[in-house]
Amino acid sequence: MTATTATTATTTATTAGSGHTALHSPVIDWFDNHARDLPWRRPEAGAWGVMVSEFMLQQTPVSRVLPVYEEWLKRWPRPADLAAEAPGEAVRAWGRLGYPRRALRLHSAAAAIAERHGGEVPTDHHQLLALPGVGEYTAAAVASFAYGQRHAVLDTNVRRVFARAVTGTQYPPNATTAAERKLARMLLPEEAATAARWAAATMELGALLCTARAPECGRCPIADLCAWRTAGSPAHEGPPRRTQTYAGTDRQVRGKLLAVLREAVGPVPRPLLDRVWHEPEQRNRALAGLLSDGLVERLPDGRYRLPGAD
Repeated sequence: MTATTATTATTTATTAGSGHTALHSPVIDWFDNHARDLPWRRPEAGAWGVMVSEFMLQQTPVSRVLPVYEEWLKRWPRPADLAAEAPGEAVRAWGRLGYPRRALRLHSAAAAIAERHGGEVPTDHHQLLALPGVGEYTAAAVASFAYGQRHAVLDTNVRRVFARAVTGTQYPPNATTAAERKLARMLLPEEAATAARWAAATMELGALLCTARAPECGRCPIADLCAWRTAGSPAHEGPPRRTQTYAGTDRQVRGKLLAVLREAVGPVPRPLLDRVWHEPEQRNRALAGLLSDGLVERLPDGRYRLPGAD
């Protein structure tokens, strides 16, 4: 973030209170008419369904999450159902969603819910935050979307909407800043149910219209109020935006190793894993990382399996 951008963000955060209410109605009205019908938004999803979706949607698009989510909830409709299974089964069911440590964290959260909260996802924000694998964003999202509470829910989509509409910059900083959190709190509607709706609406706006690469300003319900558009849509001036690569990375090798273990009926001998990647040093590094992360176990006889699997 440049000095000018940082000053703008700070100034915006301290002055937004006077005019931010003008954003609420158009964004929420747009959401009421254009929100996608997603299973975790339906009443029957409950707090557990919301929590599962939030774990799965981190860094993974909706289209990839949907089939895995539906199968997951059929198999484990309650936290206690998942907690009763071996952690490796969560990793197996995670499939190719990526970042499989999320599966282990979700399993740990389910076990804690079963043990500490009688199998019910807690309503209290602090209790949510105390669950294994649940950070600031996930706790706020579950409290807001599942229980209609008033919390600032800041994912990448929401941060981009606020950066453009209020701060006047094309993209938010690479990492969430204190100024962004302050602005998000100031933008929250006072009434809890409206605040929860606002959180979902701004997230959907960023996902569908205020996208990173091709924002559809002509369809945006707050285009006339958008500071970035009013300024002439200036190009990003901050540090280069981080891009994610996959082909040829350790992540790809880890994925290939896990795919063998997920599809196997029992433990897998090392030579079978060695076939998945041609470069021994990178393959060994990827396998060592999986072992260190608890995603793979090495048995005394030298074979490998998912954690706790038979």
